[in-house]
Amino acid sequence: LSGSAFKKIYYDETLGRAVSKFITSEDLVVPYETTDLQSAPRITHMLRQNVNDVRKLQASGFYRDVELFPSDDPQTAVTEKVDELEGVSPTSYSSSDVMTVLECHIDLDLAGFEDSRDDGEPTGIKLPYIVTMEEDSSQILAIRRNWEESDPLQNKKQYFVHYKFLPGLGFYGFGLIHMIGG
Repeated sequence: LSGSAFKKIYYDETLGRAVSKFITSEDLVVPYETTDLQSAPRITHMLRQNVNDVRKLQASGFYRDVELFPSDDPQTAVTEKVDELEGVSPTSYSSSDVMTVLECHIDLDLAGFEDSRDDGEPTGIKLPYIVTMEEDSSQILAIRRNWEESDPLQNKKQYFVHYKFLPGLGFYGFGLIHMIGG
């Protein structure tokens, strides 16, 4: 219906296997001027995670051990409308069990980890990292390198695949809703 959908394909350390997850277009945010995933300067994946699952990742060392602040209201206007259209309603579990984690795939020039030439001088080139943060408190949970250590060009790993129903005028595709018209 929306015209765009995404898959995130990655190796999950906790499961010990490759994982392919469906991501709605509402949960993948890119800058307005972006034309494709490969050239996007920033890709942000909004993850709704159970607090217990995040605590497990903290205990394993995957995330920093910081105080967590679960969301008070897991529903947004978009998710409420989608739920209404699909004919579903939220379950009665406590909303304090769910939190929003933002996983930002971004190029950064981190102090102490700068790209440098053979003579040791910094080049000023930003390198690809994955910065994970808790949305409500803006606490950084993790910063991870997003290139193969053996890659001399330090090209970013691409975790996302974009599926379009029909090509659109910008980043997102046209869906059936667009084709039906007003």
